[in-house]
Amino acid sequence: MVQPYFGHKKTHNLDLNPYCLHNLDFINIIILITKKTKNKMKDLVAKLQADVDAFFKDAEAQIEKGNKAAGTRARKISLDIEKSLKAFRKQSLEASKA
Repeated sequence: MVQPYFGHKKTHNLDLNPYCLHNLDFINIIILITKKTKNKMKDLVAKLQADVDAFFKDAEAQIEKGNKAAGTRARKISLDIEKSLKAFRKQSLEASKA
């Protein structure tokens, strides 16, 4: 018996209806990814806040007191801040796509 042709073939088993039972695992995975992304972003913001506070403390010590070691620490922290900002930007873009 020849089956009728409807113009497309189903190439995957994923039904896009979110209420289908076999999609619950897929939906739970998306929720978990979203929660992990939010947690990573919260952690990054907390790290950035701590780094910025430490940077200002060390930068002020260098400017006001001429503390060379504080200047070295401030420069090192500024590089860490840059890396954290890039990581936050990446996480933020991933969260906006989800």
